[in-house]
Amino acid sequence: MARKTPNTWPSPRPEAEPLVCALCQRETPTLTEHHLMPISQGRRKGIKVQDLPSVGLCAACHNYVHTTFSNADLAGFYGTLEALQDHEGVQKFVNWVKKQPIGKAVKVK
Repeated sequence: MARKTPNTWPSPRPEAEPLVCALCQRETPTLTEHHLMPISQGRRKGIKVQDLPSVGLCAACHNYVHTTFSNADLAGFYGTLEALQDHEGVQKFVNWVKKQPIGKAVKVK
């Protein structure tokens, strides 16, 4: 006679918390890692890559940051999330991108 055991396969997956972009605060299925101090600048200062501070950004915000600022600017003036958020151009972009659906491909100039 077969044993009566509850069917536990496949095991239920816990609900994952939604990922949220650090700049625009939109929920997104994936985030990209943005190093607040660019890797190239950190290496020049002797900092290991794993020790560089980073935040999770959606693809649109990450693309905007890297098309707007040079690595030298990011390392010197915008090395914190607060400094990025205080920049007028970033604020305008974030206000606009919040209104866009997360699946929309955003083109950044």
